[in-house]
Amino acid sequence: MTPITVGLFGIGILLILLFSGMQIGLVMGLVGFLGFAVLTGVGPALGLLKTVPYSTFSQYDLSVIPLFILMGAFAFNSGLSQELYKTVYKWLGHMRGGLAMATVAACAFFAAICGSSLATAATLGSVAFPEMKKYKYDDALATGSIAAGGTIGILIPPSVILIIYGIITELSIGKLFLAGFIPGILEAVFYMITISILTRINPSLGPRGPKTNFIEKIGAIKRTWEVLFLFLVVIGGIYMGLFTPTEAAGIGCFGAFSFALLRRKLNWKNFKASLFDTIKMTGMIFIIITGAMFLGYFLSVARLPSELANFVSEIPVNRYIILGLILIVFLLLGCVMDSMAIVLLTVPIFYPVILKLGFDPIWFGVLVVRLTEIGLITPPVGLNVYIIKGISNVPMGTIFRGIVPFLIADLCEVALLIAFPQLSLFLPSLMK
Repeated sequence: MTPITVGLFGIGILLILLFSGMQIGLVMGLVGFLGFAVLTGVGPALGLLKTVPYSTFSQYDLSVIPLFILMGAFAFNSGLSQELYKTVYKWLGHMRGGLAMATVAACAFFAAICGSSLATAATLGSVAFPEMKKYKYDDALATGSIAAGGTIGILIPPSVILIIYGIITELSIGKLFLAGFIPGILEAVFYMITISILTRINPSLGPRGPKTNFIEKIGAIKRTWEVLFLFLVVIGGIYMGLFTPTEAAGIGCFGAFSFALLRRKLNWKNFKASLFDTIKMTGMIFIIITGAMFLGYFLSVARLPSELANFVSEIPVNRYIILGLILIVFLLLGCVMDSMAIVLLTVPIFYPVILKLGFDPIWFGVLVVRLTEIGLITPPVGLNVYIIKGISNVPMGTIFRGIVPFLIADLCEVALLIAFPQLSLFLPSLMK
């Protein structure tokens, strides 16, 4: 068989094993190792098995992942997530659908110090859902807004998925962070507009909450200044060129730890929980990354990405049609796979195609993250939906019904980002 045939055969086996329920990192590693052995021999494959795990885990750039995860864990255990919700709640709660809007806004703020959609959905969901139930919000709107709002966590910087994309493509993580900022804010705005439209059509879906005076609103902001401070230090420092993303992650982690101590919320139990949660999530991510490295070596030897790029570039159709087909693949994979697995599996294949077609790789990275976000709330997997199900005990069908309007908003924003790439590229272009 030719290398291309072996590559295609390997991708087929990969998909079969994935749909059988095997762990994504192990599947990519197994297929990558066996495929590399078929094309180069058992000896070189064993050499790869010896060097890849160490070379992957020892990469200095990857230390940014556990640091940002730990920063989010400290922020959660210090009570910042609860204070965020209460603050936005006081500003927006009196409006129709105000509690749902406050949930989306709080998700956006918490995403600025977290970087994980699942953590954002779980954290804000446990705070927001009981409050919305108290004011007799419709279950579909309540759970749909939490699940959709949680997806903002992997777009607004710091974003673990953007870090992974940057490492795979060797792009500036700082520029990717800045590229995700405006689209992340737009996502929150689109969701809030969706809630406003739904509650105007049917006010009973989201009754008004209590009014608060201006003094109470200002007082609430004072209790969440730490979030703004952390965000400005981390992202502002990267933007100004004061320190690298890895250094920013370390500073942000130390800042979140310090605030947790100052708030007297970080006892020994919470400290251990923060460390163990970080270790578990980091271990999972690193296993997936290692598997993706094996798969990447196999695909490179099989020449599949380069041949695909050459083939696609010669198709006599508009390049945006090809881009649309690639984005549809991301959308479909999002229905059955985790967002990180999608990025690690597909970016090595599609990235050369995007470069060959002349698209900006940073802009494409934002689109990739945006499409994988949608996958977090689409059936049958929809990981955010399962988290909200566990928190709320609302039937899955009701949650998915509540998500439909937000999916429409998602597709509208993706179309806007495609039509106006500068929404993603303006801030990176200003970076020093």
